[in-house]
Amino acid sequence: MRWTDIHDIAIALEDRHPEVDNVNLRFTDLHRWVVELEGFADDPARSNEKILEAIQMAWIDERS
Repeated sequence: MRWTDIHDIAIALEDRHPEVDNVNLRFTDLHRWVVELEGFADDPARSNEKILEAIQMAWIDERS
């Protein structure tokens, strides 16, 4: 997975962290969780607030 695989990341985050309040989270935590996902193979420094926000929104959609 890469940072641009927003939907795949959201699914993986929901599988790995179903107990997390994904509406009220810190982007530092979100960044760490994405980088720690099995199969994630992108440069951690390539993320930014816009990407993390898109991942968060996709994760919220995935849960609902």
